[in-house]
Amino acid sequence: MKQLLIIGIGAGDPEYLTVQAINAMNRADVFFLLDKGASKQPLLQLRRDILQRYVTHDRYRLVEADSPERVREGDYAGQVHDLNRAKQQVFERLIDRELQDGQCGAFLVWGDPSLYDSTLRILDAIQSAGRLDFDYQVIPGITSVQALAARHKVPLNAIGQSVQITTGRRLAEGFPANADSVVVMLDAQDTYRQLDDPELEIYWGAYVGTENEILRSGRLVEVGEDIQRTRREARQTHGWIMDTYLLRRTPKDS
Repeated sequence: MKQLLIIGIGAGDPEYLTVQAINAMNRADVFFLLDKGASKQPLLQLRRDILQRYVTHDRYRLVEADSPERVREGDYAGQVHDLNRAKQQVFERLIDRELQDGQCGAFLVWGDPSLYDSTLRILDAIQSAGRLDFDYQVIPGITSVQALAARHKVPLNAIGQSVQITTGRRLAEGFPANADSVVVMLDAQDTYRQLDDPELEIYWGAYVGTENEILRSGRLVEVGEDIQRTRREARQTHGWIMDTYLLRRTPKDS
C-alpha cells in the first residue's frame, strides 16, 4: 500500500520543525511540492531548504505541480469548494502517477495541517471516492498562532478566559461577544480597522519566523493605522504577505 505523510513544517523558521517531523521527512521517498506562482516562490524555496537541511539521504525525489488558484467570483464557500475539488484532482494525479506501491510520499504543510488548511479534507475526499488505495499519517507542526505569541512574549489568554480563533471575514461581523482574546487569520481586508474599542490591544506579526519578520503591538486605536500602512508596504515589497494577529481586551489581572 502507498503511504503518505502530512507534515506540519511550522510557521517559517526551519528550527520550528519538531523531531517527529524531521524523522518523518527521512522516511519519505517522494516529496510533493505545490507551486503557487512567482510571488510565492520563497515559500517553495523554504521547503527545498528544509529538505536539504534535515533529510540525511539523497534517495528522495521532488515532484512539483502547479497549485490551482481560487476563482474569486461567487460566494466564498463555493469558491473554496471549487478550489479544493481542483486540488483533489491534482493530489489524485500525483499519488497515482508519482508514488509506487510500498513507497512513502510526503506533503510539507505550512504551520499545522489542522488549522486553516484543506489538505486533510482533500485526502479524506480522495479516500471516500475509493479510486486510490493509500494510508496517511499526520505530523503536527508549530502554527503561526503559537509563533506569534512566542515572538510577542505574551500568553494567548487571560487567566481563566477563553480564546477564539477566527478569520477576518468573520471578525467583520463584530468582535465575538463571548471571547476575551481573539486570534485572527486570513484577514486580507485589515478588518481590525473597523474596531474602535479603546480597551482592545493588538499583537500583530507578518512573515513570523522568517528573515522578513515584522512585529507590531499596542492599543489598537493607537497602532492600527501604522499596522495597516506597514502591511500595505510589505505586500508591495514582497509581492505577498502572510500575517496573523491577536486581539484582546486589556486584562484587569494576569
